[in-house]
Amino acid sequence: MPKIKTDFLIIGAGIVGLALALKLKTRFPEKEIIVLEKEETLGAHSSGRNSGVLHAGFYYYPDSLKAKFTKKGNEELTRYCEAKGLSIRKCGKVVVTKSEEDLPTLYELKRRGEANGVEVYLIDEKELKEIEPNARTFQLALWSPNTSTVNPIEILHAFKTDLEAEGVRFFFKTPYQKRLDENTILAGDLVFSAEKIINAAGLYADKIAKDFGFGKDYVILPFKGLYLEYTGNSQFISRNIYPTPNLKNPFLGVHFTIKVDGTIKIGPTATPCFSRENYQIFSNLRFSELVEITGYLGLLFFKNPKFRSLALDELKKYHRRYLIKEAKKLVYRMDEKGFNRWGKPGIRAQLLNKNTLELVQDFVIEGDKHSLHILNAVSPAFTACLPFAEYVVTRFF
Repeated sequence: MPKIKTDFLIIGAGIVGLALALKLKTRFPEKEIIVLEKEETLGAHSSGRNSGVLHAGFYYYPDSLKAKFTKKGNEELTRYCEAKGLSIRKCGKVVVTKSEEDLPTLYELKRRGEANGVEVYLIDEKELKEIEPNARTFQLALWSPNTSTVNPIEILHAFKTDLEAEGVRFFFKTPYQKRLDENTILAGDLVFSAEKIINAAGLYADKIAKDFGFGKDYVILPFKGLYLEYTGNSQFISRNIYPTPNLKNPFLGVHFTIKVDGTIKIGPTATPCFSRENYQIFSNLRFSELVEITGYLGLLFFKNPKFRSLALDELKKYHRRYLIKEAKKLVYRMDEKGFNRWGKPGIRAQLLNKNTLELVQDFVIEGDKHSLHILNAVSPAFTACLPFAEYVVTRFF
């Protein structure tokens, strides 16, 4: 079987894989790049099912990779959308409190934002009324003017167009099958050989990494995110409205998001699912994945009290009534009956450290001179994709 040879071979045409291709082509314009994608089009999984929020960067602990790249990523993608004429809604975001207990966390978010160089303001109830009249808070709120929403599919296709103009080749319907040697893999029915193989396979990144001897301490657990979308006529908010989060958890709680087309949605859920592409109740179930995932979920449930509490709380969100009840705590008024359509589900590829049974909150990269593996490109990886890719290319190539 003939080999298709290239300099860089990227597995996965999600936002991280495409951003890596862009940065590699910028740094090594003479090098050949091939991108493999197991689906027939872009955006079939996490990147295309993303919430579309460009995060400002104030949630993340200052020394983390997420903190380093989110603010810059927001700025770069904003400029990119404007230059390309892509959809962007600069609606901003307010983070509100429900009681006095939330205030220390709000101060901590302000501290992190300032440490990360993010424009963020503590505001009182009167100021909140001017920014978002319908948002409800206890004494104080946080205002982030640089949070926006975009159309993820538009950005993916714009990246692809730019890459093809630079000679990057794409192979769709070409799933990774197995590693043949240090620099060679079987994908689909084809053999590919490369100077360096880059694994940006999202939900299956850990599986591919293990073929190359990496990711031994980790496994990806899939968490399904669902939003309820508003179909009514009342435009009762103009800003994204979030609750004060539990900073020990990787999820941000039930919130209001305004999509780039103006649709209001509430959510998301963050419920464990039993296969990595299990978007509907019984769809895409794979027995081997079900056994592995339920085994780790069982260990987490019984050995990690934080996870047990989180899981029980998240399961309630499958009920429309519960989601609406949580959302109502953030506003003075809302048209409950108008939230009657579930949006397209997405699945978060959440990395678990098998040794500590902790959900990993920062990006994880492993590799050597032959291969590189992006193991935990979770939120805000979409926002941070360009500076994150720049960091990876500068450090590992």
